[in-house]
Amino acid sequence: MSEATGHPAPQEFENVLAGAAATVASFEEEHLTVLQRTQRFLHAYPTTVPFVVLLLGVLLGVLVNPSRFTAASNFSTILTQVMVIGIVGVGQTLVILTAGIDLSIGVIMVISSVVMGRLAVYGGVSTFIAFPIGLLVGAVFGYLNGVLVTRLKMPPFIVTLGTLSIIGALNTYYSQSETIGMQDIEDKAWFLQIMGNQIEIGGARIMWGTFLMLAVAAVVWYVLNRTAYGRHIYATGDDREAARLAGINTDRILLSVYVLAGLIAAIAGWALIGRVGAISPTAGENANLDSITAVVIGGTSLFGGRGSIIGTLVGALIVGVFRSAVSLAGLDVLWQEFAIGVLIIIAVALDQWIRRVSK
Repeated sequence: MSEATGHPAPQEFENVLAGAAATVASFEEEHLTVLQRTQRFLHAYPTTVPFVVLLLGVLLGVLVNPSRFTAASNFSTILTQVMVIGIVGVGQTLVILTAGIDLSIGVIMVISSVVMGRLAVYGGVSTFIAFPIGLLVGAVFGYLNGVLVTRLKMPPFIVTLGTLSIIGALNTYYSQSETIGMQDIEDKAWFLQIMGNQIEIGGARIMWGTFLMLAVAAVVWYVLNRTAYGRHIYATGDDREAARLAGINTDRILLSVYVLAGLIAAIAGWALIGRVGAISPTAGENANLDSITAVVIGGTSLFGGRGSIIGTLVGALIVGVFRSAVSLAGLDVLWQEFAIGVLIIIAVALDQWIRRVSK
């Protein structure tokens, strides 16, 4: 209380306001329904849903065929199936966090692997030169996507749909539709197959590419959660105009995100060579859709600004686990795709419901 005026001092007044706000918030919280509380919880912890879905998938697999599903060999198979998509999904997550999408990321992965292989096997170039050239190819195509999105202000969907066709045609022309066999790679470019090497852990044979996936995810997770650049990515996706007014160079952020996505796709191309053992211009042709599936099921919002790398890895595992469970149930492959389609629709519907908490 001010002695001179008899009125509350400014600090005391602020304390009163803060207390009143806290009381109102507490009152509102007490009167929320269970559904509203759940909505707020999921908004605060978006990776909860993917973990629950993964648990349900594991439970389904155990119920269908407990002995085969829990076998170490099945665990190895699931990890082998998801390691490439997991890496591509990390790159796709960066793009979707900015409210964009990259339909060309799969074909960028393939052409990067083809460039690495053809230069090393047929071009007489050292593998340790061909490999970084392949990574550069991925980054360059990512840069092309970024330039078209930022400079020409074109929608990411249209841009990457166009570059999907362009890069696909270049891939067919450059590769001459020829597959480089396993023996040729072993003789002249063994380093390109190194991610296919395996180590045994608890009876499961795990490819080195799985550890590459975890390493790439860990680096990107750190960037997103521990750096100003990562916060700028989230801010750009959440509200691009507000981020720009706050002093963030949103065009530069978007351009760099597409370049990073292209580079990560090229790294996935390296893992793809190890997984397949050969270099095929048609391998991984559905990686773009599979990566979007992993990202969406993993809880990253297609509207941008919300999501996580951990969620994407869990999303990739969900796809692998459900496909394994359906396969062990003896059902046709089409029911695997049916189950994944249902999961995608549920994930997007759930994301829209969770987003309404802020309205």
